[in-house]
Amino acid sequence: MTAHERVPPATSQPLWQAGWYRFARHLASPNHGPRPTGTEVSLVVIHAISLPPGEFGGGHVQQLFTNQLDWDAHPYFQSIRGLEVSAHFFIGRTGELWQFVSADARAWHAGVSSFRGQDNCNDYSIGIELEGRDDGPFEPAQYDTLASVCAAITAAYPVRDLTGHEHVAPGRKHDPGPGFEWPALQRALGWPDRCFPEPA
Repeated sequence: MTAHERVPPATSQPLWQAGWYRFARHLASPNHGPRPTGTEVSLVVIHAISLPPGEFGGGHVQQLFTNQLDWDAHPYFQSIRGLEVSAHFFIGRTGELWQFVSADARAWHAGVSSFRGQDNCNDYSIGIELEGRDDGPFEPAQYDTLASVCAAITAAYPVRDLTGHEHVAPGRKHDPGPGFEWPALQRALGWPDRCFPEPA
């Protein structure tokens, strides 16, 4: 059992405080805004990211989400120079969990997107980035942490569905990609088929 899976005793702090999850490392991003009034958080969108592509553990994702990335540190960074984005959560290759935006707020993760006919997924979703590539596998520790945080999210928010960035922005985005094992996440959570993307 990991730290993310432990259930705190009744006398401890709550799992959530103002949208911040207790078992994540908090690093606040300026890239967020309010959700539209009356919006229900009903969706989790799963992404994949690595900076530079295919390189892991350098802290560049955290720097990007907090507008501190040195654009001159790598040639690839010139192609995304000035980008202002964020996700609510980021899960590293060893399963460490970071949070950048309160789940009560609107993070900038999905861009132009639509889910079941409803546009602007950022308005009503929580974005979770996995450190990885859209053409490669993810680590068991990442699935463990992802399942744990998804269970915690649904205990606090009326989330009904989990989907990938590729499903809400088809043709424009391809993550988390074919290396992501949706059945493994479904088994870990025990949720019905209707909560997940249809198999390709």
